[in-house]
Amino acid sequence: MDYFQEELVTALREIVEDGNWQCVGKKCEFESPCTKLYSEDGQHIVLVHTDDDRFFAMDSFCPHEGGPLELGDIEDLGDGKRVLVCPWHHFDFCLETGASSMGLQNQIYGIRVVQDMIYVKTQNKLSLSPITETNTSNGSGKMTATDCESSPSEDTLCFWAKKILCTSDPKEKVSLTLEVQKRWDGGEISEVGQTTPPVQPSRMENLTVLQPGKVKRGKGGTQASRIALLHSLANIEQWAIDLSWDIIARFSAVQLATGQLLPRQFYSDFVKVAGDEAKHYHLLETRITELGSFFGALPVHNGLWQSATDTSHDLLARLAIVHMVHEARGLDVHPQTLSRFAAQGDGSSVEVLEVIYRDEITHVAAGLRWFTYICSQEERDCLSTFHDLVRQHFKGYLKPPFNTDGRKTAGMTEEWYVPLVKPSS
Repeated sequence: MDYFQEELVTALREIVEDGNWQCVGKKCEFESPCTKLYSEDGQHIVLVHTDDDRFFAMDSFCPHEGGPLELGDIEDLGDGKRVLVCPWHHFDFCLETGASSMGLQNQIYGIRVVQDMIYVKTQNKLSLSPITETNTSNGSGKMTATDCESSPSEDTLCFWAKKILCTSDPKEKVSLTLEVQKRWDGGEISEVGQTTPPVQPSRMENLTVLQPGKVKRGKGGTQASRIALLHSLANIEQWAIDLSWDIIARFSAVQLATGQLLPRQFYSDFVKVAGDEAKHYHLLETRITELGSFFGALPVHNGLWQSATDTSHDLLARLAIVHMVHEARGLDVHPQTLSRFAAQGDGSSVEVLEVIYRDEITHVAAGLRWFTYICSQEERDCLSTFHDLVRQHFKGYLKPPFNTDGRKTAGMTEEWYVPLVKPSS
């Protein structure tokens, strides 16, 4: 028996003896760089086929904020090392180890190619089509003319919230946000009011939508890569402005189980959050310009708004997912993001990121404060309610590393998030 035959027999024996190997199809079915494999437990996998005819597999949800890695780019870093880059925020994950240069770790899976059949090592059933899928979308995501109709005679907080949501130019959105914050804090705007917010905020028409499946080649740590990361952060901040105004507008009429309306301080807190996010966008946009680029020069995504759509019916779910999961995740990746810019001697960007980090701690704290307030008013157990909502609305498990100190400063101790980590197999 020659070496090839011995290797084949060994591979077949391993697959037969270990019941965790799943045959997902013929090799010829996976010519695309990235293919999503649906799992029965919702922990979907992306199968990666590189241009040198190797196969890799990892969780399809980015451990940063759940971005769709099956829509990511494969980047060749040289010396045979390739990474899969998340299309949302440009986090990279080594195909062989799942490790990211930003300090995160993605789950990888064993791969076997035996007689042109692809096997993935997992206990879960896999399929090329969704096994179970529910449509949580509340609409097409496109705005209609009536979405942004408001009476010009109104001067309530919700009137301005809707106006800002319907403002497509990010600079004007920032300017309006800061002006409304000043007027609300100064008492010029005294009424909260009510409104129906648009299905999705307005955006400039010249923004480019990401396209999946490209293979990029280049080294990390360049000025171009720093601009790309700052650009993605600016995009996040633009959506964060809208998320802050949306929670004000969408839940202005909500009544707690006690029959009470939300207290005025709730709105004041999220006006402040909106103002902070506007400041962050301005700082990032200014820094991008200083580096010789501009916002809109690179593709953007609207994936973060999916969280708003999925939680549009439930204030507790909105607080849990947007402020206690996504914003807390921003705290987790801050140390690695900061070190990347510091290593390149980019002190100006480091200063911007430090400002954002300090503010984001207060945003997580605000989400936690109002989540626990509502739970206490409605006599719910805070921790179990949070865990249930995250399992229902967040894609996948929470993944370490966690910025324990940053989360603790915001009031989020380990009992909030450790139970949501994937159990060791």
